[in-house]
Amino acid sequence: MGDNNVLIESHFDDLQLVKRGKVRDVYEIDGKLLIVASDRISAFDVVMDDPVPDKGKILTKISLFWFEHLKSIVENHVISAKPSEYPAPCNKYHQELQGRSMLVKKAIPLPVECVVRGYLSGSGWLEYQSTGTICGIPLPEGLSESEQLPAPIFTPSTKAEHGIHDENISFERVIDLVGEETARKIRDLSIQIYNFGREFAADRGIIIADTKFEFGMSDSRLILIDEVLTPDSSRFWPMDSYQPGGPQESFDKQFLRDYLNGLDWPKKPPPPKLPPDIIEKTRERYVEALRRLTGSGLEEN
Repeated sequence: MGDNNVLIESHFDDLQLVKRGKVRDVYEIDGKLLIVASDRISAFDVVMDDPVPDKGKILTKISLFWFEHLKSIVENHVISAKPSEYPAPCNKYHQELQGRSMLVKKAIPLPVECVVRGYLSGSGWLEYQSTGTICGIPLPEGLSESEQLPAPIFTPSTKAEHGIHDENISFERVIDLVGEETARKIRDLSIQIYNFGREFAADRGIIIADTKFEFGMSDSRLILIDEVLTPDSSRFWPMDSYQPGGPQESFDKQFLRDYLNGLDWPKKPPPPKLPPDIIEKTRERYVEALRRLTGSGLEEN
C-alpha cells in the first residue's frame, strides 16, 4: 500500500484470496467473488514494480460504465460496486475497496480470450505481414499497419498463465475447447459488443482498434466477466490524429510499451524502473480515456 490513491497489492487477511492476477486481486466471500483492481500495470506479460496511481479506479469505473450500457446485449457478473452493500466482513476495508472493487457472481471462466480486431495492429499486424492471415482468417492483400479491416474479425487466443504469452488460435480450436454452440455464441457476442462499443466511442473521438472479452458460465448461463472495453484490454486511438501506415497515438498502455521497446530490456522479469514522467503520462492517457468515454472524471459519479 502507498498513499491513498495507490494500491499495489491488497491484503485482506480475513478474506479468502483466490488469486492475484497481473492487475486484479480476487477474493471469495459468501459464494461470490470480490474483485479488487490494483494500480499494478503489466507490459509484455511482466508486471512492473512501479504502479500507476488511480489506474485500478479508472479501470473499474470504465468497466462499470460499459457493463451497464451492454446489459441489453449480454448478462454480466456485477452484483454491486458499493462497498456498503458488500458482505459484512468487507466493512473494515471500505476505504481500500471504494471505487476500485466489484462484488460479482462466481462464474467458471471459459478458457478462451475473445479478441475482436477492427484494425490491423499489434500481433495481428505481425502475423499478417508473414502469412496474410490472422488466426487463419485470410485478409485482403496490401493492407498497411493500423488500417481499418473490411469488417471486424474474431481472433481468439489461449488464456495463458501468469508470465506466459497468450497464443492466437483458430476458431476450430475454440470449438474443441468449449463446444460448437458456445464457440459461435461467444464469437457473435464479442463482435456485437465490439460494434456497439466502437460506435459509442467514435462519437466521443476514440477509435477502438481492438479489444478482448472474457466470458464465464454462471448457473448454466453464459455471462460477460472480468473487465470490458478498458485501456488495459483494448487499443484506444484518438480519432483526430489517426493516420494509417504506422503506429498510432493512444489512450492505453501502448505508450508504456513504446517506452519499454526503446530500452535494452529482454521483456522478462525483473522489470525496469519506470521514470516518474512515464508513469504520469501513462496515467494521463488512462484518465483521458475515462473522461472521453464516460463524460466524467475520477471523482465524479
